[in-house]
Amino acid sequence: MKNLRMKSARAALDMSQQQLADAVGVTRQTINAIEKGDYNPTIRLCLAICRALGKTLDELFWE
Repeated sequence: MKNLRMKSARAALDMSQQQLADAVGVTRQTINAIEKGDYNPTIRLCLAICRALGKTLDELFWE
């Protein structure tokens, strides 16, 4: 399932996929795969993304 909430939060901060990837220590391709729903990130990566975007796990990853 696509993660449009993560993509939207990233866009709201005017942050590119590469900038987010650099902030959390993964590749741009990993961020792209998460947003497209092709990759299920670990809880550690989810938390790092939440911190980088200023959001909670509930806001980005849970329904």
